[in-house]
Amino acid sequence: QGRLVESGGGLVQPGRSLRLSCTASGTITSVFNPSLMGWYRQAPGKEREMVATITSRRTTEYADSVKGRFTISRDNSRKAVYLQMNDLAPEDTAVYYCNRVLDGRNFWGQGTQVTVSA
Repeated sequence: QGRLVESGGGLVQPGRSLRLSCTASGTITSVFNPSLMGWYRQAPGKEREMVATITSRRTTEYADSVKGRFTISRDNSRKAVYLQMNDLAPEDTAVYYCNRVLDGRNFWGQGTQVTVSA
C-alpha cells in the first residue's frame, strides 16, 4: 500500500503562507486515484482534527476555521496531495498529517510540524 510522506512544514510568521506536500510513495496509481485524500492536524493537548479533504473527483471539504485561507489539491499523475495555507495564524500551529482512505482503510503519514509565530 506504500507510505505517505509529508513535506513543507516549518516556522512562519503570522499572515504568511506555506504549502504542504504529501506523496504516496510506493502506492500504485490504481490505488491512489480512487482514494479520498486529506490533511489533518493535531495541536499540543488537542485531538486530531480534519483540516481539508479531497475526493477522487476533486470534491473538497474544509474545516470552518480554515475556509477561505487553505486550499487542498491533488495531482494524480504524481500521486500527490497539497495544502496551500495562506494568512496563517498562531492557532494554525500543529503537526499536520496526510491521510489516505480507500475501502474503509486509513493510512497516515508521519506528520510535518507547522509553527506560526512572530
